[in-house]
Amino acid sequence: MSTLIDYYKAIEDSSRKMLEAALERDWDGVVRYEGACAVLIEELRYKSQEHELLPEQRKEKTMIMQRILRNDAQIRCLAEPWLAQFEHMFEGQPQMMH
Repeated sequence: MSTLIDYYKAIEDSSRKMLEAALERDWDGVVRYEGACAVLIEELRYKSQEHELLPEQRKEKTMIMQRILRNDAQIRCLAEPWLAQFEHMFEGQPQMMH
C-alpha cells in the first residue's frame, strides 16, 4: 500500500465485506474478513510509526472510521442472536480449560 489512507480504505473494505457476510449469516466469512482486518490494522500500526496522514487526509480518515464503526455495530447486532444460540448449546457442559 502506498499511503496510510490506503490502509484505512482497505480496512473499511474488509469491514464492509464482514457486514455483507453477517447479513448472509456466513459466520465463517465474517471470521475470514475479521482476520484480514486484523492484519491490515497491524500493518497500519507499524506504518503509522514512520508516516503521518496529510492534513487533508485526516477528515477522510474520520469519515472512514465512522463507517467502520457503523459496520461493526451492525455486525454485532446480527451476531448477538447467533452467539446466544451458540452459548445455549453449551449450557450444562463441563467447562474445559486451555
